[in-house]
Amino acid sequence: MSALRFYRLASRSPFSNAQSRLISSTRAWKADPFPLPLQSHQPAAQNDSEVAKNDDSVPPEFMPKPLDRHGEDVETLRARLVYQSRKRGNLEMDLILSTFARENMATMSEAELKEFDKLMDEPDWDIYYWCTRKREPPTRWATSPLLEKLRKHAQNEGKVVRRMPDLSKP
Repeated sequence: MSALRFYRLASRSPFSNAQSRLISSTRAWKADPFPLPLQSHQPAAQNDSEVAKNDDSVPPEFMPKPLDRHGEDVETLRARLVYQSRKRGNLEMDLILSTFARENMATMSEAELKEFDKLMDEPDWDIYYWCTRKREPPTRWATSPLLEKLRKHAQNEGKVVRRMPDLSKP
């Protein structure tokens, strides 16, 4: 039975009214069935080259305040960042950040470690989208050399199969 014939038969039925249109053309069918909390209702990128603009995905008033860690020595900071890079909450960021920490943490200066610590305070999915260039980072991270290093690491140009690195000293 052709679609036109089906439509004609359906329009003669006692249930025909303004709601007898195709389901795929309704707005509810096209909407995201699982919107993220605090997600702005911007249309998703049509393809990978089109990047969604996202100045601040989560308003700062909804973000928990980071703990004050004055007086923390560099080795304690480094050990804490290794732990935090491994225990993010989703596998994608665990793999990207833990392998990045394994390759770069030993050579980072104290200023770079503190910048990495501030990046660790951001939501996991935001960091993931910034690293994979699916969204533009907010202005506070747009010019960060650390984020550029992380983006290059996430591109995985060598096509290395990544796994969680061991905790042994490098």
